Amino acid sequence: MPAQGADPLAAFRAFMPAGQAASPLGLPALGELFQQAGGQGVRIDPAQLLEIQQTYLKEAAALWNQGLTPTPAGDRRFAGEAWAQNPLSSFTAAAYLLNARTLMALADAVQGDAKTRARVRFGVQQWIDASAPSNFLAFNAEAQKKAIETQGESIAKGVANLLHDIRQGHVSMTDESVFEVGRNVATTEGAVVFENELFQLIEYKPLTPKVYERPFLLVPPCINKFYILDLQPENSFIRYAVEQGHRTFVVSWRNPDESLGHKTWDDYIEDAVIKAIDTVRDISGAADINALGFCVGGTMLGTALAVLAGRGEDKVHSATFLTTLLDFTDTGILDVFIDENFVKYRELQFANGGLMPGRDLATTFSFLRPNDLVWNYVVGNYLKGETPPPFDLLYWNSDSTNLPGPYYAWYLRHMYLQNDLVKPGAVTVCGQKIDFRRVKLPVYIYGSREDHIVPIGGAYGATQIFPGKKRFVMGASGHIAGVINPASKGKRSHWTSSGTHFPKDVKDWIANATEHPGSWWTDWSAWLKPQAGKQIAAPRAYGRGKAYSAIEPAPGRYVKARA
Repeated sequence: MPAQGADPLAAFRAFMPAGQAASPLGLPALGELFQQAGGQGVRIDPAQLLEIQQTYLKEAAALWNQGLTPTPAGDRRFAGEAWAQNPLSSFTAAAYLLNARTLMALADAVQGDAKTRARVRFGVQQWIDASAPSNFLAFNAEAQKKAIETQGESIAKGVANLLHDIRQGHVSMTDESVFEVGRNVATTEGAVVFENELFQLIEYKPLTPKVYERPFLLVPPCINKFYILDLQPENSFIRYAVEQGHRTFVVSWRNPDESLGHKTWDDYIEDAVIKAIDTVRDISGAADINALGFCVGGTMLGTALAVLAGRGEDKVHSATFLTTLLDFTDTGILDVFIDENFVKYRELQFANGGLMPGRDLATTFSFLRPNDLVWNYVVGNYLKGETPPPFDLLYWNSDSTNLPGPYYAWYLRHMYLQNDLVKPGAVTVCGQKIDFRRVKLPVYIYGSREDHIVPIGGAYGATQIFPGKKRFVMGASGHIAGVINPASKGKRSHWTSSGTHFPKDVKDWIANATEHPGSWWTDWSAWLKPQAGKQIAAPRAYGRGKAYSAIEPAPGRYVKARA
């Protein structure tokens, strides 16, 4: 919680030349930060700097001349009526927005390689977002008004909320007391039919009298819990697949503790993904299966398919990849964290095993969108004393998972740093050199247009590496909301192309794509049905005989373990 009375503008520094008078706003000048950065190799063209300075002085003078009556328009953080009614808060917000625009202009003007410029911009944006006057009780007019109206009760509740979040180790994004895994999230009926130290395999009860003969396996990301695909009955992708007549299985990852701190990428491919594929084949009696991977689960599925192809084993008939990176050329904002020094640090950190804490991963992802996923809740929970409303997706988002350190470090080097998967023979997994040219099965590739974790260009990159039949579909919204878009809701849009040509640049594909209203789920379902074979009578029991009998009801105990 920001200290009461702290000055959110105190860190701004003038970009005026040395010796020039202070800004008419009486604020510290802005440029010292960038002068210091210049000592680290960051440079700004003098002519461009002069233009930014002049623009700032002009806008600062105009703001000063308005006195205490400016309107900080265009930013929802300051849109409430209380801001307009409080001259000091209104002026502070307007001054903050002016300084924020100027800092970002300076960041955009930095000369250097693309990664350096991206890092400067990312760091400046983080600092700007943290410094917003809305984050401080001394300047937040809405929080002050509520404190007066409630006679201080909102402040007392805010302190209680802060202490609660300190105890639980993360900022509350929703009322977590409302949800319980297996009671009102992850409720699709099924049973655990296999487990080892890495995962449980869940089989779901058929909802149709007949099912397709070729079963369907979902591989979710192991950095999150699988029930993002099974939140509520009305938005459950798993339930949708079952309703379409697919005999459906899902991998439920164990939340690693220290006993799994030595596990590697190879372990997860061989003993989890490939083991799950083999187990589903054994249970169903099918020669091959259909599989789906989501996010990192898709990266792992793709790796497993390449391993199987190297062994000459055709165990998967078709594959679906949802917001998946296989070609790590375009990794979006996450690229700002990755360089040789960072990866070496992680490799040394986990040289003898250990865990990458789930809370650290969750914090990193939250700060990719700090105003929406951090400061919004700091203001609501602590300054206003509010309890965030129940929201199943945000409950899942707060239910973090650990990762084995060796797995994590290997993933960083060979995917994010070196992009080895798409270089034929560059990396060996489970004794096989990875070469996607051998993976000739039909693939369905989905990307979300506004995805900040797997940019649409990154998801589209998979179209360039598989030699077989391909279908690419783009959905509206982001990494999660784009995927979890139930067909029954009729929300958003998706884009398809009827052709079989996939240009190298996703922009060229988008230029020739056709928009369709509603969810991409129906398009995927129509694509998968021809891959699923004939229909047969639905099984009457879970698993198969004593070897794969029901261990416990879905969602199983692995998913309930907290990090």
